[in-house]
Order: sequence, then C-alpha cells, then structure tokens
Amino acid sequence: MRSKLNNSRLLIYSHDSFGLGHLRRCRTIAHALVDRYKGLSVLIITGSPIIGRFDFKARVDFIRIPGVIKLHNGEYTSLGLLIDLADTLALRESIILNTSKVFKPDIFLVDKEPGGLKDEVISTLAYFKDTDTKCILGLRDVMDSPELLKKEWQKKNVMPLLENLYDELWVYGPAEVSNPLQGLDVKQIVTDKTLFTGYLPRQLPKQVDIESLNIPDRPYILVTPGGGGDGVEMIDWVLRAYESSPTLMPALFVLGPFMPAAERNEFLNRAELLPHVDVITFSNHLEHLMFEAEAVIAMGGYNTFCEILSFDKPALILPRTQPREEQLIRARNAAEVGLLSMLDLDSERLAETMVDGIIKLLQQDKPSKHKLDKLLNGLDFLTRRFGELVAK
Repeated sequence: MRSKLNNSRLLIYSHDSFGLGHLRRCRTIAHALVDRYKGLSVLIITGSPIIGRFDFKARVDFIRIPGVIKLHNGEYTSLGLLIDLADTLALRESIILNTSKVFKPDIFLVDKEPGGLKDEVISTLAYFKDTDTKCILGLRDVMDSPELLKKEWQKKNVMPLLENLYDELWVYGPAEVSNPLQGLDVKQIVTDKTLFTGYLPRQLPKQVDIESLNIPDRPYILVTPGGGGDGVEMIDWVLRAYESSPTLMPALFVLGPFMPAAERNEFLNRAELLPHVDVITFSNHLEHLMFEAEAVIAMGGYNTFCEILSFDKPALILPRTQPREEQLIRARNAAEVGLLSMLDLDSERLAETMVDGIIKLLQQDKPSKHKLDKLLNGLDFLTRRFGELVAK
C-alpha cells in the first residue's frame, strides 16, 4: 500500500440513483484534494446518469455503474437495462468491489449511505477491513428527522457498519449548528470517530467560457430546484408570481435535468410569454449563475445551501418535506439565525404570497451579516485530515 501523499489514491462512492446532490458534493471534495495534493488520483464510482455532463479536473476520473431509479412507492428499478433489479445490483456490487481491489485506494470515502444502495458496498467495506485502506463515511449536516432516520437505519442495520467497518465519520457541517446523529442510539465508539468538518465552501470554476453560460445581461434572481425531479410545485409557484406581477425583478429559472418532460415543456411554454423570465433546463456551472445573481430562490438542498453562503446571496428557500425532512430542518435552522428566509411548499401556494416573498427577498440581509468564517471551513478540514490519514 502506498503511504506517501505524492502517490496517493482516493476512491469515492456515490450511489446517486436520483438528483445531483451527492455527485456535486463528491466532485467538490475531489477537486479540493487534487488542488492540495499534486500526486493524488481520485476515482469516483457513481450511478448518476449525467456524470458525463460535468467537467472534472486533471487526476479526477469516474466509473459509472449501471443506473437504478427510485419509484414513487419507494422501490427501486433498473434505469437503463432491461434486466431484473437483483441482477443490476449484483453488477454494481461486483464493479465496486473489483475496482476497489485493483485501484487499492489509501482512503475509501462513502457518501451518505453507510451500506451503499441496497447494501452494495458492504462487501467492499469488509474487504478493506484487512487492508491499510481507511474507510470514511461522509454525512450531510442534516440527514433527516431523528425519528425517521432512526427507523431507516434500524431497518438497514446501519449501526454495526458504523461501529465495525468505518474508521471515521465526517459530518459536512459545524457541530454547533447540527448533529445528524443526535437522537439516535449511537455507541461511544461511533461518537469518538465522528469529526465535524464545517460546511464545504464553493469557488467559481476557472477556465470557463462565460459566454456559453446563458448569463442574463440584466440583474436577475436565480430560481433553481436543484436536479428538478421534485421541483415542479416550487417552479409553478414562483412562475405564477411572475405571471401575476410584471414589475418583479427578472428571473432566470434553471429547471434541472431530472424534471419530468411534460412539466418542463409546460414551464418553457409559459415562460415564453413573460419578458422578465428566462428559462434553461440545465447548467453544469450553476456556481457562475448564482454568483452573478442578485438573490436566489431554491429548495434548500445541501449543495445549494453551501453555495448561498459561499457566494453571499440573499435567499428564499422552499424546502421539500418528502420523502425526507432534511431540507425543512436545515432551512428552519438557518432562518432562525437570519441566514435566509423560507416559505412553506405545503401551504396554499398563493401567487400573491410568493410576490410578497420575492419583494422582501430583495430587501433581505446577505448571509455575511452573520459571521461565516467558522462555518465554511469544511474543505480546509478535509484536505488536512486526508493528509494526516495517508501519511500515517
């Protein structure tokens, strides 16, 4: 096993059955680490169907395993192959395990799902138990409500994995803001190896063709539901506000690549009638669009929240509450300390309520009015800790 940072390897697993959050977080971590360690190679294993639409820095590469998708009833099915889910999962597990054996990483970083999708990384974790590879579980600042997370982890038998197969847990947030393990029956051995990194700050990618990014040539509000798969209600509500009020600051809507085609086309048709609204389906450089915006309206996923803080933008958050309460909890915590404002997607969603919210948004304080220097230190922590583990 290589032990020197000038010839080190990191393997990242991101199940990514749906959405953009896991993939974007893993990409941010990978880029920060290769910037810091010039001899590091990073390989990302993911089921994301759109990973190829993102740019990656030198020494960061990816393997896309066969995709699966979560249905509305909570069950999974194969995404691109006409084979049984069991066969797809067996393929995924085999690729992950054999890639791990050949790649021989110094660190194996698992994003969010302790056992992987349907336990597909447990065999890899068990294999690494008898090697020098360190296994790390990366967790968001908020996973879900303690009651729901406790039930989910009991069903998946997660606690033995945390106790026996992981060397450390990295929580991508500050301990004083949120502890995703609070309220769970966590043994001291797990608490002792849980490290809080702080939020992961975002920077503008360099060497980007700005002309190709569809940045409006007028002041605008960025409206984004992230991946868009669950953003139909949010986009409809904000769009109805613009349909009812022609005097609102112009908006750029980024619908997301996973929004259903019928709703996406309907929104595109409605927006064509509005001179103060621009709409695009997807941008792999959302950071630039947010940086140039006057304010942001979003659903409040982890990555979007970090970008709002990093680029210091007034934000109005419309958090989802299903199937997880993660976004709701994060938005409430942030709103209580004045970092952003929020509206309830489960309300009547009246157009006039949204118009009033947008007007107030443009009068809202920027997050920097609050001290953020101790919140946004996650990447510094991760790069330092990575170096300590590999150098041992």
